[in-house]
Amino acid sequence: MVSAAPIIYIVIFIAVLAIVQGAYLVIFGKSISMDGKVNRRLDLLEKGGGREQVLEQLRKEMTQHMKSQSIPLYSILASKAQKANIAFTPSQLIMIMVVVSFMAFVGLTVGTAVSPQVPIVLAILMGVGGVFVWINGKAKKRMSMIEEQLPEAIELMVRSLRVGHPFTSAISIVANEVADPLGTEMGVISDEAAYGRDIGECLKAMAERLDMQDMRFLAVAVTIQQTSGGNLAEILDGLAKVIRSRFRLFRRVAAITAEAKWSGKLLSGFPIVAMIAVNVVEPTYFDEVMEAPVFIPACLVVAGLLIANLFVMRALVNIKV
Repeated sequence: MVSAAPIIYIVIFIAVLAIVQGAYLVIFGKSISMDGKVNRRLDLLEKGGGREQVLEQLRKEMTQHMKSQSIPLYSILASKAQKANIAFTPSQLIMIMVVVSFMAFVGLTVGTAVSPQVPIVLAILMGVGGVFVWINGKAKKRMSMIEEQLPEAIELMVRSLRVGHPFTSAISIVANEVADPLGTEMGVISDEAAYGRDIGECLKAMAERLDMQDMRFLAVAVTIQQTSGGNLAEILDGLAKVIRSRFRLFRRVAAITAEAKWSGKLLSGFPIVAMIAVNVVEPTYFDEVMEAPVFIPACLVVAGLLIANLFVMRALVNIKV
């Protein structure tokens, strides 16, 4: 007899991710998916929002997660949610975890016949873990897109400066011409500068919030030019070339270390996949072994070794550039 329980667990976990993503798009609209031609700031302005109102909303979204690090357990998600610029508030994310955990519990209870404690534990793990996986994926995608967009945005600033526009106008042009996620970020900087905030401070705050080294380079270059003078267009042109070179180098390092990274994931994931496959084909295969007193300690040791393997392989391929 083939056990369908592992397949049901996987299907429910995928359903949790789909529910969170679907709710996000329904509540905040497609413009927040970073795939649209019009960035989110412009979309909010086109829908009738005032410039000050839109700025306040975007600034709140960009800073709300780091301000909520004091919430128990939420600090684990805060930095990732900050980089992903999740529009959900921390309380909404916690509520979503509770809701999807309950839905997962219902699905596990209906779809599997196990002791009541198992669905409860698995439902909590799926609810919290599903939201974390979703946020982590969003953060990685967004940061990767910003890194890829930044050289082009700086070159657009250079062209604007060379035809006579001031730097604030160059930032505004980038905000209107570049897609998300960088377009909205630059739009916030443009609006803040228009309301009197120093543009160097705006760029520095953005770099610290995103924890992005290339953005720090841009902030430092603009700040030095403001205090010491110089040809900003030439400075930014050189900076764009440096960032492109760094980006190519990062890609090359990623390609070289990809085999080792996937080897580590395969070595850690294969035993789990093999155990699930064996349990699906022969549900009673581990019954006699599970009665042994050393079964639980042995499982914990194996789990620890698999997790340690991931950290060791990551440390081996974590090349500092």
